[in-house]
Amino acid sequence: MPVLLPTSRSRQQAHRAGARNAAMTDHAVIIAGGGPTGLMLAAELALANVDVAVVERRVNQELVETRAGGLHARSIEMLDQRGVADRFLREGQITQLAGFAWTRLDISDLPTRHPYGLALRQSHIERILGGRVAELAVPVYRGSDVTGFAQDETGVDIALSGGETLRANYLVGCDGGRSLVRKAAGIDFAGFGPTLSNLMAEVEMREAPAFGLRHDALGFHGLSKTENGRVLAVVTEATLERTGEPSLRDLSDALIAVYGTDFSLQNPAWISRFTDAARQAVSYRKARVLLAGDAAHIHHSVGGQGLNTGIQDAVNLGWKLAQVIKGTSPDSLLDTYHAERHPVAARVLRNTMAQIALLRRGDDGLKAARDVFSELLVMDEPRQRFGAMMSGLDIRYDLGDGHPLLGRRMPDLDLTAEGQKLRLFTLLHGARGVLLNFGKRGGIAGTPWADRIGVVDAACDGPWQLPAIGEVAAPSAVLLRPDGHVAWVADESRHGLEEALTKWFGPAAA
Repeated sequence: MPVLLPTSRSRQQAHRAGARNAAMTDHAVIIAGGGPTGLMLAAELALANVDVAVVERRVNQELVETRAGGLHARSIEMLDQRGVADRFLREGQITQLAGFAWTRLDISDLPTRHPYGLALRQSHIERILGGRVAELAVPVYRGSDVTGFAQDETGVDIALSGGETLRANYLVGCDGGRSLVRKAAGIDFAGFGPTLSNLMAEVEMREAPAFGLRHDALGFHGLSKTENGRVLAVVTEATLERTGEPSLRDLSDALIAVYGTDFSLQNPAWISRFTDAARQAVSYRKARVLLAGDAAHIHHSVGGQGLNTGIQDAVNLGWKLAQVIKGTSPDSLLDTYHAERHPVAARVLRNTMAQIALLRRGDDGLKAARDVFSELLVMDEPRQRFGAMMSGLDIRYDLGDGHPLLGRRMPDLDLTAEGQKLRLFTLLHGARGVLLNFGKRGGIAGTPWADRIGVVDAACDGPWQLPAIGEVAAPSAVLLRPDGHVAWVADESRHGLEEALTKWFGPAAA
């Protein structure tokens, strides 16, 4: 029987009031999967006062495996936009995390308040996000899987592994690379199968291990010390023949093939197998079913982009789904989720495959190619360009031609508004759009949309800078979406504002 975690009394009453019968509970959105993507999406929807629930197979938040190991700069910015970045920064280690094919990319000179990455294990990221979701009173059905669903014109009936059924307006699959939601929806997972297989494990070793990175004819390998004094081993297997759940014998054989010894390994906390398979859902949406995170895209872990791409999927989708559910925006707004996020993940798959091509073997030719590429990436312009790409700071959604800001993330400027100093990101804490006027006070109108966006007269004296682009002309007004991306930039005539407001925030109120 799934465990429904406690929620606020008012929300529990709302759930009971919306129940169709004893066997069925209604929610506006059901999220399948309580990993980082699912939790981030749940928080975004809850901020918009949407009735959202999470279905998660694990009975608690504990996560034994290391999995992802950090947050890139843009993900930290998004958490900062919601006022919770400090929770993560307190527990992680600030470091220059961005890299390409193991060449570290220093982004400390890029124009952002967070010109770094954060080394923080996925288990901690999930725990902090789980705390955030609990604060927002989101119910979590633990110890249960989504086993199937049927959708009609008005909603989705979702079957759980315990025999229960939930009814929702929308179902979002955040259930990983083997996503049942994606498969049941009949969405093709196009791409490429594996060409290499890696084992990763946290173990004890009775003999002193050879810490550090290594390349050879098989591929790339590494041994490092974990925060609890154990050894984190990453090793490329000799063949693709072994599949499924890896054993201690598999790890021992792989270590011996590379190092000539398994260092008398023992007591594995966990062992996992992953490959360089690169696949992407051909569509992120099928009617009332959507996909995010690994359910929508998988790739090798090199570069650490997977978890970050998923979190950014969630922030792109959350406000759009909330507006459609509330009826303020038409259903077609959800089509922009695929249009914007599919190209982002496609680029992640491409750069990941390029990195694996440089890393996969230790022969002289590839070593020379890596050396040449490393020399290139220490030059300022390529370093900044690749650093902005790998950290997610250069993402631009295609919202048309015009000012360089259009479609890009808004910089966190120092503003003066109503006689007070404030950071721009504080205006996004409530996950609402913002119309910022830098011209004559009261010189811009957003009143018909005042129930959906904030209108702020502000002043900014500092430069406007974008990563890998540099300084851009300061506009007289900008329209920000809840995800922090610029939806409209004023020209001299301020043409197109009503069209942008209507497109992103629905028709004007009567």
